[in-house]
Amino acid sequence: VQLQASGGGSVQPGGSLRVSCAASGRAFRSYTIAWFRQAPGKEREFVAAVRGSGGGFRPYYADSVKDRFTISRDNAKSTVSLQMNSLDPEDTAVYYCAADQNGILSTIRVGGSYDYWGQGTQVTVSS
Repeated sequence: VQLQASGGGSVQPGGSLRVSCAASGRAFRSYTIAWFRQAPGKEREFVAAVRGSGGGFRPYYADSVKDRFTISRDNAKSTVSLQMNSLDPEDTAVYYCAADQNGILSTIRVGGSYDYWGQGTQVTVSS
């Protein structure tokens, strides 16, 4: 699976952005797809994930983005999007999408469990 992230940019606090992840390869619908982010000087952190067909396509979120971000997938187009609303300067980071073919729920927030990674897209929230 190859992943291509897109859609980052700059926005003022309180604004919205949408980032997308396009996947190539077979069996996309069976993969758990997640978004992680890494801010300068900080460790990579889990943002959101949507499980594959084995997990009923359920979404999961970090507490810091719950109720502000929405993850969705379009299996026909092999894409996963992350709609980000009410953005805060603390959301500034490079956002990476990742794919996990095993989709184990207990490790869904663990970056090391993901097999494939996209190149990242910059999101900057600043006034």
